[in-house]
Parts: sequence; C-alpha cells; structure tokens
Amino acid sequence: MGKKVIISVISDLATDQRVNRSAQTLHSNGWEVLLIGRQLPNSPEMDQRPYKVKRFRLWFNSGVLFYLNYNLRLFWHLLTHSFDVAFSNDLDTLPANFIASRLKNKILVYDSHEYFTGVPELVNRKFKRSIWRFAERLLVPSIKYLFTVNKSIAELYKNELNVDFKVMRNVPDVHSLQLEDKMIFRIKNELPVDKFIYIIQGSGINIQRGSEEAVEAMQFLDAVLLIVGSGDVIDLLKEKVKVLSLEEKVIFRPRMPYAEMMQYTYASDAGLSLDKDTNINYRFSLPNKLFDYIHAGIPVLVSDLTEIRNIVDGYNIGLITDTHEPKQLANWMNKMQDAELIYVWKLGLKKAAKDLNWHKEKEVLLSTFRNFE
Repeated sequence: MGKKVIISVISDLATDQRVNRSAQTLHSNGWEVLLIGRQLPNSPEMDQRPYKVKRFRLWFNSGVLFYLNYNLRLFWHLLTHSFDVAFSNDLDTLPANFIASRLKNKILVYDSHEYFTGVPELVNRKFKRSIWRFAERLLVPSIKYLFTVNKSIAELYKNELNVDFKVMRNVPDVHSLQLEDKMIFRIKNELPVDKFIYIIQGSGINIQRGSEEAVEAMQFLDAVLLIVGSGDVIDLLKEKVKVLSLEEKVIFRPRMPYAEMMQYTYASDAGLSLDKDTNINYRFSLPNKLFDYIHAGIPVLVSDLTEIRNIVDGYNIGLITDTHEPKQLANWMNKMQDAELIYVWKLGLKKAAKDLNWHKEKEVLLSTFRNFE
C-alpha cells in the first residue's frame, strides 16, 4: 500500500470535480486516498469512486457554528487516523488541517480554489471577512506546498502574503466520457431539435453571474436557454421565467452527475459565462464551465474578465460581451448563431481542448507529490 493522503473539502463531494480529479490522479499514482467532505439533506448519491470517501453529517449547515462543527470533526478525524499528507482545499478547511499536521509532524498541502476573502458573501461583511483574513495571514505564509486556480489569483496572494502558489487550472478530465449523438439526446430528453440552444451550467448559478439578464434576453431571441445545475438564484430565475411567459424558451434541469451534465452541454450550441465584475473574486475568475464548454466543442459568449478573455481571445473560441443589458445581450447572443463564425470557432475549440486538459495539467499536482514519495 502506498503513502496515505487525506483530502478535505467543505463542499458536496458528489459534484466537486476539482477534488475528484486530484483524488483520482493521486490514487492512480499509488497513493492511498481518503476524501472527506460533508453531506447535506439534499446531497445526491455518490458515484462509484476508486478511492475511499467519507461525508460528515453536521449539526449545522451554515454560519459560524457550521464552520466550527466541520473543523472540529475534521480535526478529530485527522488526529485519530494515520496519514502522510493532509491536503486542505480552501481556507474553510485549513484550520483543522494546519493544527493536526503540525501536531503530528506531517506534510500539509493547500489548494485555494478562489480568492477566498474576496467572495461575494464576505465583501460587505467586514467583521466576518476580517476573521478569515486573519486566519489566512496567520496560516498560509508558513505552508510550503500551495496551489490555486489561475495566474491572477496567484499574483494576488504573492502581493498580499509574499508566498508562491503553483497554478493548477480547473481543466476537465474528459477522456472517458461517452457522449451520445446531439439530436438523439435532444429527442430523448425533450429538448427542441430545431432551435439554437444556449446553456448555462454548473453548481454555482448564483446572483451577479449574469443568468438573470440571460433569461430576460430570451424575450428578444428565437432560441432556447438551457439552465442545468444549482445555485442561489435558481428560484428567482424560475419566477422570472413565469412572469415573462418564457416557459417555452427557458428550460431548467437540476444538478446532476458530471458526465450527465456534460451530455447536456454537448447537446447545446453555445455556452454562456456572464459573471459580473462586482468583486475581486469574479474579476479574476476562471470558471469550470468555460473548460467544460471547450471540451464539449461549443463556442462561448463571455463577459470581459481578465482570465476568461485570455482564453477566449487566445484560442478564438467565441465572443466577449461588454454589456449585461438584456436587449443588447440578446444582440450578442444572436451573433453566436453565425455559421461562418461557428466554423472558425470550432477550429479554435479543437486546439483549446488539446491544450487545456487534465492529462497535461495534472503534472502540476504530481510534480509536488513526487517530493513526498
């Protein structure tokens, strides 16, 4: 049996693709992996994984008691179980990992999936944000092995904490996906076969990410918007669809396993990623769905954000909108249906998919873990 790594994340393990990719990769390279997360009342069933999984049922599901509850459970587990490496994902799992790894003199690896203290939930909550910033400044500078999701966030941490994060992007591992023919899938799943379909997908369909305006834009388009996933704005979107009588133009599908979600993405014609520049975390975001769209071979319409622009312009795979005003956004969405542009974008998408994949990106992770063998 190889060395043991305990990977912890506070999200729902069933849908967190980044930690699953890390766990799969380490398992395939001889590590004994235990992945720890949490289980909510509405958590979907876990798919079959080749590594061990543990989900905590907690007494609290939000607020300070939730974070305390999770970290105490995690700390006790780390303290009472053997491991060689503690692999902490995001700042909300770091306290337990940091203390346990120090007490047991074990290696600590930290992966920041975002600029944590810049998330929208903390922007206007100064006291809570100050606590997380204090924890970050206290713990992170003494950690040797650090990852984050893109160059912009790595530079932010370098400027603020004087630490070097390796960049490990959220690119998918799609080599094993078996995708069904687009039209057959549409027919079987009651999607229109004669309409251009735009898609917004993922588990972060939240406020200020452009989905509200995309729904309103559908008033001006002869097309369909497919919304697949979950987030805090879904109920608002459903109400907006009802008020605007867009039931024939906007179709909702719930959160689902990654392979199934990718089939819906593949069956669509264009992907939308419309995050607004309302906070530093969105400004430097590089969403998973952008890479999912690339690997599904569909062109994208995106908002003008630094990291996203670099990908879309660099590979010429779609359009960049300078507005979220619904009628103008509809004009941008309409341009996505141009057959000549689609042909050019498809060429760029093939190159992007070849370059931006986990088969290449996982070397960032493995190059670090070879130090521990």
